[in-house]
Amino acid sequence: MTDHTASDVLVDRLREWGVEVIFGLPGDGINGFMDALRKRHPEISYVHVRHEEIAAMAAVGYAKFTGKLGVCFSTSGPGAIHLMNGMLDAKVEQAPLLAITGMTYHDLIGTSYLQDVNIDYLVNDIAVYNQRIMGPQHVTNVVDYACRTALAQRAPAHIAFPIDIQAAPADSGSRFQRNVPGHTSAGYQPPVRVPEPALIENAARALSGRTKVAILAGAGARGARAELEEVADKLGAPIVKAQLGKDCVPDDSPYTTGPIALVGSRPSEEALEECDALLIVGSTMPYIEYYPAPGQAVCVQIDDKPERIGLRHPVDVGLAGDAAATLRALSPRLDRNEDRRFLRKAQDGMRAWWDLMAERGTSTDIPMHPQVPAWALNDALADDAIVCGDSGTVTTWAARFIRTRRDQMFSFSGTNCSMAAALPYAIGAQVAYPGRQVVAFTGDGSLTMQLGDFLTCVQHELPVKVVVFKNNTLGLIKWEQMVFLGNPEYGVDMAGMDFVKFAEACGARGMRIEDPERCRDGLREALAWDGPAIVECVVDEHEPPYPARVKKDQVQKLAAALREGTPNRRRIALQMVKDLLDEASFEASPASSVPRPIGEVGARIADHLRRRADGD
Repeated sequence: MTDHTASDVLVDRLREWGVEVIFGLPGDGINGFMDALRKRHPEISYVHVRHEEIAAMAAVGYAKFTGKLGVCFSTSGPGAIHLMNGMLDAKVEQAPLLAITGMTYHDLIGTSYLQDVNIDYLVNDIAVYNQRIMGPQHVTNVVDYACRTALAQRAPAHIAFPIDIQAAPADSGSRFQRNVPGHTSAGYQPPVRVPEPALIENAARALSGRTKVAILAGAGARGARAELEEVADKLGAPIVKAQLGKDCVPDDSPYTTGPIALVGSRPSEEALEECDALLIVGSTMPYIEYYPAPGQAVCVQIDDKPERIGLRHPVDVGLAGDAAATLRALSPRLDRNEDRRFLRKAQDGMRAWWDLMAERGTSTDIPMHPQVPAWALNDALADDAIVCGDSGTVTTWAARFIRTRRDQMFSFSGTNCSMAAALPYAIGAQVAYPGRQVVAFTGDGSLTMQLGDFLTCVQHELPVKVVVFKNNTLGLIKWEQMVFLGNPEYGVDMAGMDFVKFAEACGARGMRIEDPERCRDGLREALAWDGPAIVECVVDEHEPPYPARVKKDQVQKLAAALREGTPNRRRIALQMVKDLLDEASFEASPASSVPRPIGEVGARIADHLRRRADGD
């Protein structure tokens, strides 16, 4: 026997799989594995987080922005359970993740021993590969299969590792005669699937002769920018972006109409409402009401997961394949659409839309509108910045106001919609790209859920900049209660947090921005600082995330909520009236039908009454 343990075998195998970093929090249920990590430092970097959920979410962020396997670990029992939201995030966000958890002693499992939880049972509905290590001779086979499955399916794999087996000598335990050493490997080849030529030809024929083609691109289209724009040019097609595909083409591309759905743009909505053909590339955007009506448009869908073809919209031709490779095969077979009217209308609409966003993003009203720091952030971001968004009203501000450039990257928990994802995603991204600017774009509701892990940035000298919108309310829930259900807001208020003092208490820097006229310069200054920092943007809690087009039932439900006793209802109503009248002269505004002179006078009156309401 040697001092080489089963944990050493596991860690050595991770190195063969190319793993360079692992996120986790130690405990007595994982200490054998920790010792193996200690012996392999610095071959594998260990990022010590404060909460296991952060470990898993940081590994998801790392995987999303690199395409590599993200790895995390936790102790047994409660530590393992804390990992589960991050594992769920990996599953629904399609990120390759390996989670390693401790487990109680193998011969005490099922005896109500300390932290005796069958964690492999608990995660069975989340992990695509889920296995309990049965002995030292089991380790290599399990690790290889777990890593390969996570990468191949872009999903979480889980290994439960009993405490005593972790520290057992590597050459101990029995080996079945057919478990021959050396018959498994760390070899893996990422698949690049291209549909058969006949199917490509069918897709080209389906799109031929169509003069109003729209492209809906999602996360699966990331990395296919050149191919998307080439096909868009041939088809004269605007590119509508699901929010998880925000960086698949830059927001200054002449082909894109930006986001769709609740956080979307008016030109995106119009493109899908009016198109006679739809090309879906790497998207299963869940807001079905925004797709073309059944029978309205011929539909071609490209997705590397065949089971997702036809999931949201009826499909005439399904192409199971990698987005970039399939688009490259499709493009030469497409006829050029010489009728550019549909594309020109979308481009004209986007010019009007950006004018409206600039108007909203440069408001000088106090309290500061949340659109202002989102718009000002564009000037502070580096050309290759990585922005990690979050769930809440900040999702709307990121979708509409952050103008992603060609070498910038963006992601958030867009399908799992987990709050508090921005900070751990940013930790994972900064570890992966230490030389790039990384920004966590979040709200106070999300950030305070996992604020302790800002110390992870401090401890590991990760220069993450956290831009937090402070309004002391769960804004998205507040507006959903009123606009979707017609109920008064309830249970959404939060005690205020001084994020600047917190940052300074952690040994980092902080800045508070309340004046909209100082916002742009303040963000530039803060994002240029060395080291981690928190920028607290104090914004108006009563500013709603307006839809691209206001629907009648939304107005009726909001009115009902105000009548039924929503707190500050007079202030909310006056704010909305002022906002809309302020922008009445903008073509893309819901208030564009209001004559400009009436809008200007009405806005002044509403502003006077709003200020009086603030005083009251």
